[in-house]
Amino acid sequence: MTAQMRVCLRKLPLSLAALLWLALPAHAENPDDASLMIMLQGADVTELRQLVEGVGGTITHDLPIIQALGAAVTTAQLEQIRNSPLILRLIDDLSMDMSEPLPPPDTGQCNLGGALEARISDSRLEWDIHNLGGVAERLTHVELSWPETLGPEVQILLGATSLKLPPPAQESDGAWYTRDEIAGGVPAPLPGDIATFAIAFPQQADSGSAGWQQHHFSVALQFGGACKLKMIPGYTDYFSDTYFPSVSGAAELHRHGITGRGVTVAVLDSGLWEHPALAKDTRGENRIAGRYDAIRDVADHPVPDASGHGTHMSSVIAHSERVLTNGQPDGSYKGIAPDARLVAIKAFDEEGQGDFLDIVRGIQWAVDNRERLDIKVLNLSFAARPRWPYFLDPINQALMRAWAAGITIVAAAGNEGPAPMTIGSPGNLPYIITVGAYTDSWTVDDRNDDYIPGFSSRGPTPSGHIKPDIVAPGGHIAGLAEPGSALTRKHPNYMISTGELVMTGTSQASALVSGIAALLLQLEPGLSPDDIKCKLMSSAEPAIHKNGRLYYSPFQQGSGAVSATRAVTLGISGCGNAGLDLARDINGEMHFEGPAVVDDAGQPTLPGIERMLAPDATEDSPSSALRWGVKAHIEREDAVPPEENLPMNWLEIYFSEKAKIEELSRNADLDTGH
Repeated sequence: MTAQMRVCLRKLPLSLAALLWLALPAHAENPDDASLMIMLQGADVTELRQLVEGVGGTITHDLPIIQALGAAVTTAQLEQIRNSPLILRLIDDLSMDMSEPLPPPDTGQCNLGGALEARISDSRLEWDIHNLGGVAERLTHVELSWPETLGPEVQILLGATSLKLPPPAQESDGAWYTRDEIAGGVPAPLPGDIATFAIAFPQQADSGSAGWQQHHFSVALQFGGACKLKMIPGYTDYFSDTYFPSVSGAAELHRHGITGRGVTVAVLDSGLWEHPALAKDTRGENRIAGRYDAIRDVADHPVPDASGHGTHMSSVIAHSERVLTNGQPDGSYKGIAPDARLVAIKAFDEEGQGDFLDIVRGIQWAVDNRERLDIKVLNLSFAARPRWPYFLDPINQALMRAWAAGITIVAAAGNEGPAPMTIGSPGNLPYIITVGAYTDSWTVDDRNDDYIPGFSSRGPTPSGHIKPDIVAPGGHIAGLAEPGSALTRKHPNYMISTGELVMTGTSQASALVSGIAALLLQLEPGLSPDDIKCKLMSSAEPAIHKNGRLYYSPFQQGSGAVSATRAVTLGISGCGNAGLDLARDINGEMHFEGPAVVDDAGQPTLPGIERMLAPDATEDSPSSALRWGVKAHIEREDAVPPEENLPMNWLEIYFSEKAKIEELSRNADLDTGH
């Protein structure tokens, strides 16, 4: 089947597309001796094997978890077996592209990238501009501002070229600024090169340290007509902290000894670089419990990560280095579950591509070894556009069986937003925990500027289910990646002085939630996957408009922003996947549609959502109208009187949560004898 045919099929309703996929002739343009990879499903895998080998084909993958085989056949061999009654399903295109994390910020078609981290001294700021490949236009416009106390005397350079801008003026807050076009422009760095943009303050050369931070300065450079680079605010100290454990509440649990110890998390991705912070836990003990290369079908050997993606996800989950505050350990760690055991399952290559056979084989291996390795969580930080209804997707079929076997599965929503119905597969599977992303706007201690960026994929799924289930920090997440791996080569400007890579996407958000699942399982080892999902969703903090309506649709935020501490204290059990029946779904007796409907304009919606949802939500920016969580909404100073007949009684929820926290506090005092 040609690529053009595949694109056309995706425009059809998924159920119809799946039927046509099976009916159309496959690869008719190939010569008879061309080798094809196929997947076959049937009632008897042994008979399928005999069928393929009987025509001279080769079995490449045994996949009993979904009653399937992978095979290599020629076009002629495929035609001999195609119409056999033993085959219930045949798929002849097994490629799958993993959604890559979007760089922070996304520079579109610009060939230039500004470094995430500037170098700042008492009298100088230096910001590196990388040419990421290709011809770049000349620097044509500069906008700068800096703290008032640095004074108006300034020298501005790009590389060795001094830039002449108008004398600085002062903003309303006293900060100095200057901005102007650069006559004739200044050459950008050549492909593969770096040019340093510098601002120097000569009169400050002998002054004492003022402790300047990146967010005290503003730099915007325009190259040509379409390439504008802005220096990000950045965090205070990358060497000391990764910050996302604090934002998500995990750092507070670390200080109470909740670090994921005793819980095994499998990461199905591109492999693992066994850096000491990943190979060893916080006690320096080895914690890599298993390794499996699903591409080569080899277990118990290292799985090198040429991509860097799998290592980055593992780092988000389990980075075991201590966080420092004022140079001293503060009891928290750089990963969410720094003592969790890791299992690395490799199913994607250097470019982030894999096929269904290897992914299903990786899931199968996790299920087959779940008891031996005590695998409790499976992280899937990848997404591809769905090609079938959830119950016909081979990966989802395997994941349903993994969930039934007791493995909590966390998947990325995808980076294809902001359009509706962009949730990727396997995140479209209703049973698992699907995670979208939000960003903290580089302000760890201020939640009021957190927002869901436009790239985070939106629901509903094609079968009408509300996804994502929750959103989690996914903006500018620092993590390990082996130097020279594909991501570090592609995004050299996102490497920071710690040697770590900073990336953005729902991949990072889902890895963070996998870490929180490990924290919950340390506290309550008997929790089922449904229980974990229930605890995370029931304790999530929704984004609420000051008028009392939801700021974001459930298709954008699910139940709201994840909180590790709230999941422990306020999360409940018994609500995960209510109304679904996994056993009947696996057996093909019944499949389930979600509550989403199509409105008169042909857009997906929910019954009654017009009463729930504020009409003026913004994309890709903070909003003063937004607060995360019921407590923040009720206690806000600029609240407006609630509208009548709102479907959510936030005040009732507020007092209920307050009473629960007070009860827990009293019980804790009794336990400690206070």
